[in-house]
Amino acid sequence: MKIKAAVLNRMGAETPYERSKPLSIEEVELDLPGHGEVLVKIGAAGLCHSDLSVIDGNRPRPTPMVLGHEAAGVVEKLGSGVDDLAVGDHVVMVFVPSCGHCLPCAEGRPALCEPGAVANGAGTLLSGARRLHRNGTDVHHHLGVSAFAEYATVSRRSLVKIDRELPLDEAALFGCAVLTGVGAVINTAKVQAGASVAVIGLGGVGLSSLLGAVAVGARRVVAVDLSDEKLGLARQLGATDTFNAGGPNAVDEIKAATGGGVEFAFEMAGSVRAMDLAYKITRRGGTTVTAGLPPPTHTFALPQVNLVAEERTVKGSYIGTCVPSRDLPRYIELYRRGKLPVDRLMSGHLKLEEINLGFDRLHDGKAVRQVVVP
Repeated sequence: MKIKAAVLNRMGAETPYERSKPLSIEEVELDLPGHGEVLVKIGAAGLCHSDLSVIDGNRPRPTPMVLGHEAAGVVEKLGSGVDDLAVGDHVVMVFVPSCGHCLPCAEGRPALCEPGAVANGAGTLLSGARRLHRNGTDVHHHLGVSAFAEYATVSRRSLVKIDRELPLDEAALFGCAVLTGVGAVINTAKVQAGASVAVIGLGGVGLSSLLGAVAVGARRVVAVDLSDEKLGLARQLGATDTFNAGGPNAVDEIKAATGGGVEFAFEMAGSVRAMDLAYKITRRGGTTVTAGLPPPTHTFALPQVNLVAEERTVKGSYIGTCVPSRDLPRYIELYRRGKLPVDRLMSGHLKLEEINLGFDRLHDGKAVRQVVVP
C-alpha cells in the first residue's frame, strides 16, 4: 500500500531544519503485515530528542529511514499468528520489541532484549524484515516503529493494547516520555516517599521524571535546566525548588539548599555536563541515574575514591527499566486519577508537513512535547 511518510535521507543537516528540510515528506510503499506483525493506522506521534539525535547525526542510524518512535494508533490489519489483538484496538508503540526468549527477557528486563537491540540497530523489524520501500529499494525502520507516517507495519512485540477512551495524542506520550521518565523514578531508582530528588534536563522525559517523583511522594523535588520557561512549568507541576544550570554557582547553590545534596539525581539532558552536575549534587550514599543519550563517543569521568568512600551508586536507565505491558496500563491509570498530569507536557499539534519546523522548536528548547497528527 502507498502511504505518506517523513523520510530521513541523510544525517547532519544544518539548522534551521525548516530551511534544510532533513525530513522529506514522500510517498513510500508499505507492505502488509507478515507473521507476528500488525498494521497500525497512526493516530499521533511525538517529537523526541532521540529522533533529533538521529537527524543531527549524534546517534548514527542507517538511511534512508522513516523516523518516529513515540506513537499511538489503531489496529488496521493483523498478520498471521496474532490472535490477542483485534481490528479497531487502540495501541501504544514501544521502541524496543521484546522477543520474550533471550536472557534479559527471561529475567524480566524486556528493555534490554538482545534481538530487539540488534533489529533496532539494523533498522529492521524484530523479524529482520523491512516493510518500507521506495522506488524498488528498502527504507529502514526507526526503532521498529517509524511512526512519522500515515500507517506503520510493526511487530506485535512492539505494541501494548490500551483503553479506547484515552485520546491518541495523549496516549502517544506514554510510549517514550512517560515510560522512560516515570519508570526511571519508580523502577530504576525505586524512589520512596519522603526522599529528595533532583531532575536535570526538563524535556518530555525529564518532566515525566519530575511528575513521577511528585507522584511517589518525594519531599523535595529540585528541577534544573537552562530554560527559565521550563523551570516555571516545573514549579507548576510540583517542583519545590528550581535552579538555572547556567549559573556559575549552580552546584553549590543546590547543595546548600538541599543540605548537602539530594538522595536521587536524574540526568535527563543527554550531556556529559549535565551528568557531571547530577553527580556533584548527589549526596553521600545517594544514587545518580542517567536516562539521557549523549553521542556514543562522549565519556564521563568520576573520582573513583569518591564513589567508594561515599558509597555512591551510578545507574543507567533505558525505557525506565520498564515492563511495558505491566507499566503502561499502571501509568495510564495514574494519569486518569490526576496523579500524572501528562497532558501538561503537550506543547502543540503539528501536521506531518510541519515536522521540520517542529524539530527546530525542539532543537531550540522551545517545546516539551509536540505531537504530529497525520
